[in-house]
Amino acid sequence: MKSNIKKIRFCFVLIFAIIMQASAQLSPVITSWVHNVHGATGYGGILSNVELVQYDASNVYVSCTCIPGYSIGPWAGDPNIPSNQNFVFKITRTPQKNSGAPTVVGLGQVGVWSNGVAIYNASDGMSYNNDATWHRNAYYFEGSSFDDCLGHPDVSGCYHHHVNPKCLYNDSDKTQHSPIIGYAFDGYPVYGAYGYANPDGSGGIKRMTPSYQLRTHMVHRDTLPNGTVVSVGNEGPVVSGTYPLGDFMEDYKYVAGSGDLDTNNGRFCITPDYPLGTYAYFVTIDSTYTPVYPYVLGLTYYGVVQSGNTAPSGGHNTPSDSTTVYTAIDNVINKQINISLEPNPVTDFAYFYVDPSSDNNITGALYDINGKVLKTYQNLQPSMSYSINFTCYPAGIYFLRLKTSNAIFSKKIVKVQ
Repeated sequence: MKSNIKKIRFCFVLIFAIIMQASAQLSPVITSWVHNVHGATGYGGILSNVELVQYDASNVYVSCTCIPGYSIGPWAGDPNIPSNQNFVFKITRTPQKNSGAPTVVGLGQVGVWSNGVAIYNASDGMSYNNDATWHRNAYYFEGSSFDDCLGHPDVSGCYHHHVNPKCLYNDSDKTQHSPIIGYAFDGYPVYGAYGYANPDGSGGIKRMTPSYQLRTHMVHRDTLPNGTVVSVGNEGPVVSGTYPLGDFMEDYKYVAGSGDLDTNNGRFCITPDYPLGTYAYFVTIDSTYTPVYPYVLGLTYYGVVQSGNTAPSGGHNTPSDSTTVYTAIDNVINKQINISLEPNPVTDFAYFYVDPSSDNNITGALYDINGKVLKTYQNLQPSMSYSINFTCYPAGIYFLRLKTSNAIFSKKIVKVQ
């Protein structure tokens, strides 16, 4: 009898381990990328979006050109031309909070959008009188050269976004939590502009607001945000019509609790992709969709930053020989709706990924075996991953059914204890 109990326990542990491994393998850091599975090209005939995603036990490797799938250009007054950057970014699968001195968010790529385009910080890389005291805000000094998608190329040909990448996701959808639209180089996700009102996932949906505030009473730029008086000769220009407030990054001061987000422009919270919670950055815009400082990341990263990604020479990592290539297409019913779903059987959470080849605006529902609707879905989009919370449902058989005007997808899901 004891022998049988041991065997049952062993089988349960083995099944649980297999399920947990499958769940980990399909984690959002692997599935959230905009895959180019059909060899599509973008600007200059260059392959667009993400060409390859590989992963091992520690990292995910994202191969991309830095050219998006959406139309880009022109760039008024910017003589630079986008080119293939041949990036291979390395994103850790186990991000960790930095308990030491915070790592400054530097120039060049500081993260990667889900379509393989580089994330840049708020600076244009220059300062007033080149004295490295008053750093220029790229949105104010370079914004005139941004294209309709709010991006532009730098001197190396790297197309990038300093601010909200409006063509990457629907930034006007205020009814749903924004999708993951990138990862910072400390391994934490970057979401669009909307999240749950409260970090615990309650309170509905709201636009995330930063806690950086304009120093509205400043006239003479002679003190830094922390109150330090700058040296004589290092003062910034007087606030005026020529140099209005907001022109420089030091025109803003972090005021804890004045917004939803912390000094890194993120927070620890529940999201659809991380139902148990994660630290997450959010892009920040106002009610008119205008970018709001610090735009994406704050002045420092929240987590530990790996080597090999940041500028000027980063972004050309070599994956290990033991990596697994992630294939986005699975469980295909027809070419209009392509979905991969794991784990199945499921104990707590299942995750499904809508392949880029699928139609837009997919609707559907989750049903129990009796046909009762448990959850409905509206406007699911290609290149996005979604979670299903089975923790409140009993063991049994369920069906995920999705549809467009042209196709239907149906998948049986088994919930086990």
